[in-house]
Amino acid sequence: MDLFKNGLNFDMSEILEIVISKGLKIALLVIAFLIVSPIGKKLITATLSKASSKEKITEGRVKTLEKLLLNLYSYTLIFIFVVMLFGIFGLPLGPLLAGAGVLGLAIGFGAQGLVSDIVTGFFILLERQIEVEEYVTIGQYNGIVEEVGLRTTKIRSFDGTLNFIPNRDIAGLSNHSRGTMRALVDIGISYDDNIDKALAVLQKVCDEFKNDERFVEGPDVLGVQGFGASEVVLRVLGRTENMQQWAAERDMRKRIKESFDAEGIEIPFPHQVNITKNS
Repeated sequence: MDLFKNGLNFDMSEILEIVISKGLKIALLVIAFLIVSPIGKKLITATLSKASSKEKITEGRVKTLEKLLLNLYSYTLIFIFVVMLFGIFGLPLGPLLAGAGVLGLAIGFGAQGLVSDIVTGFFILLERQIEVEEYVTIGQYNGIVEEVGLRTTKIRSFDGTLNFIPNRDIAGLSNHSRGTMRALVDIGISYDDNIDKALAVLQKVCDEFKNDERFVEGPDVLGVQGFGASEVVLRVLGRTENMQQWAAERDMRKRIKESFDAEGIEIPFPHQVNITKNS
């Protein structure tokens, strides 16, 4: 009985020693991971920031590369963490590498979509088709680019929706953030109003906005754009700094309405006529 107790005590103490030893190694590994991870991320951010100042890389390009490199860095750290965890428990790496080989075969035969995502994402980044904080249209989605990855691209719509688009689905895209943008305002006047007078009022409004720092060209009055059911459509066009076109258009519409009201020029609106028959 004493021998059994002694044997039991020996086994438990050995197990306890192993558990403590492994636990300390795991704790140190986790602590190292928590220390190295933020340091590496700060180094990536700082390096890109210095490179952008020296090489004159655009801010959007820097943010695009930053998000991509941070993702790759995180995946690499996780892989190293798993490998070292295997080492702590004395597990052979062969099965892990074999599993990676099986995974590679699975990708080759049954996950062509993933490969297509990565290949497409690589060329999107290489050709600089889109960058973070640019306004783009991809299929049915349009909004601001938040992240361009090797597998998915994230687009934030103007209503706040975050869209995750697999790169293989990007058959074509429109980038609205390269170069200057058009600020276009169409305004209708009544057929009874004097067109030349209305054009002169519009030109005065345009002259007011020529000093607006948002405009890089114009705005100018183009003339009569078309004829509607109850209106003559006049057009004003200018070129603005990127992403400033909508605010400029809103301000111009407000100022045009105020000027037309002051000059007695009518902007037509639908009228409803009720005819009552006496029985």
